[in-house]
Amino acid sequence: MTQPRHVLVVGGTSGIGLEVARFFAGEGDDVVLTGRDAERAESAAKDLNGTARGIALELTDVDAIASALTGLERVDHLVLAAVDRDHNTVADYNTAAARSLATLKLVGYTEVVHALLPRMNDDASIVVFGGLAKDRPYPGSTTVSTVNGGVIGMVHTMASELAPIRTNAIHPGIVGDSPFWTGKPAEVLEGFRSRTPTGRLASMADVVDAVVFLLRNPSVNGVNLPVDGGWLLR
Repeated sequence: MTQPRHVLVVGGTSGIGLEVARFFAGEGDDVVLTGRDAERAESAAKDLNGTARGIALELTDVDAIASALTGLERVDHLVLAAVDRDHNTVADYNTAAARSLATLKLVGYTEVVHALLPRMNDDASIVVFGGLAKDRPYPGSTTVSTVNGGVIGMVHTMASELAPIRTNAIHPGIVGDSPFWTGKPAEVLEGFRSRTPTGRLASMADVVDAVVFLLRNPSVNGVNLPVDGGWLLR
């Protein structure tokens, strides 16, 4: 019988992060999820199963990350799924919002790995969340596009520096049933769907399946994987 794995999902209180945590909890793994608020993280974990745990972690407070993670003795699978939404343009640039998002993903993500590295074995694996704004910017995506472009360099660097620990990234397209997109007008979603070769938008289940693949396949390393149904082709 396969031994339970120790899984940490950073940003696991809602949306795709929560669904990733739910999958591994259902597999019988030892799951810890994080959120900015301790009570919310504990509540989300309690809804998964009797063994999942929730802890508070604020990625923009980078100097407190290591102490927030001291209770974890081992990590086999690390999923960095926490994200902020930042609508920011060059013409009307909000430096505080830009600094917060860049710190969260580029510095915060890396500091989590740095803090946990002594507790990760050679067969451990990491999945980082980016996004397709790196390839297809839109008005207001100044920081989002820049930061998600930086995820590519982060993954390549970590895959090289941390070997044999594997590091990959997932870059979801429009995830139609995610909390952010599900409330959008039907015509907006149809506009994206009509330009997707598969004729359907990605679902949270599709993204979870891709995360599991990246974490478990021992020969996949340094990959930036789009999950978009081929949307970037059109």
